[in-house]
Amino acid sequence: MWLSLLPTVLKTGSAIFANKQKAKILMSDAALLHAQKMASGEVEYQAQVRQSNDKGWKDEFVLLLVSAPVILLIWSVFSDDPNIQAKLDIFFDKFSNLPFWYQSLFIGVVASIYGLKGADIFKKK
Repeated sequence: MWLSLLPTVLKTGSAIFANKQKAKILMSDAALLHAQKMASGEVEYQAQVRQSNDKGWKDEFVLLLVSAPVILLIWSVFSDDPNIQAKLDIFFDKFSNLPFWYQSLFIGVVASIYGLKGADIFKKK
């Protein structure tokens, strides 16, 4: 009984393998065609830029920079350490005294990394 199923199983297995190989060839051809269109200027390099941005560490670094004051604030509240709160107050006071162009630059960098619209932030001033 099992031997009678063997030809059907082999046909199905070889068809699946052949389809996987065809899919690999088609994906390779599509990637080549897309690269040719990018080189000729028909298609923008947007996907390539997005892919290279996904491999970067800058998002995590900016997230740590932006999150550090909040983490310190939480720590100061729950640990009852007034020194941390005083230092945070000094930090935000110093940051608010920085030139407006630097504040704008910093907010713009954070906004561009995370895709936020930073224009709403500047309407307050």
